[in-house]
Amino acid sequence: MAWGLLVVAGLLEVCWAIGLKYTEGFTRPLPSVLTASAIVASMYLLARAAREIPIGTAYGVWVGIGALGAAVLGVVLFREPLSVARVACLVMLVAAIVGLKLTAPA
Repeated sequence: MAWGLLVVAGLLEVCWAIGLKYTEGFTRPLPSVLTASAIVASMYLLARAAREIPIGTAYGVWVGIGALGAAVLGVVLFREPLSVARVACLVMLVAAIVGLKLTAPA
């Protein structure tokens, strides 16, 4: 259950990270409210998951999911550049997330 909460928390981190772009400095009300809601929900779920998962692991996975998702959506939604080096780094990030999961205490 904790790992499921952590994955959802990470996905919500992607939402708020991308949402920041749409808030235009928190000058647009609806995107700002949605982004703030995603931040609160993401933090809450991270805190819940950290009850059972060591905080170093939980935080690392949470940040990794957020960074990976934001980088991928940055390319897809905002046409950010994609290079071989960037793809290689994203692959290493996925490996780090999986590694943290596989080495986490039961």
